[in-house]
Amino acid sequence: MLGVVLSVVFRLAHCVPQAAFPDAPGSAGRLESSWAVHQAEATVDFARGSRLLSWFLGGLNFQVEHHLCPRVCHVHYPALSQVVEATCREFGVRYAAHESFLAGLAAHYRWLRQMGQPQTA
Repeated sequence: MLGVVLSVVFRLAHCVPQAAFPDAPGSAGRLESSWAVHQAEATVDFARGSRLLSWFLGGLNFQVEHHLCPRVCHVHYPALSQVVEATCREFGVRYAAHESFLAGLAAHYRWLRQMGQPQTA
């Protein structure tokens, strides 16, 4: 059961259209953005307003904050998410969050549909 729950959490946070998967250009294999910017843009929060879901998941619905501040206790993630979102907005970094678990699930479904489309030349 734990594996199913973690699988769903990671899919809603990383396998959605709002999560960026940039390629590292050139032979150096380095991304153009910083580590923190990459973490914010490649990860999506969901159901930030659900205290019950945050408790059940141990704060993993706050994936951006979990990636940026892994040593901070998850009970601080709701307040931290407001600071992270405002800072991202200030510096022009994309910050994405789905309002609910179902919104995240719908986004994952759209991502699966998009990934299942044939490549166009």
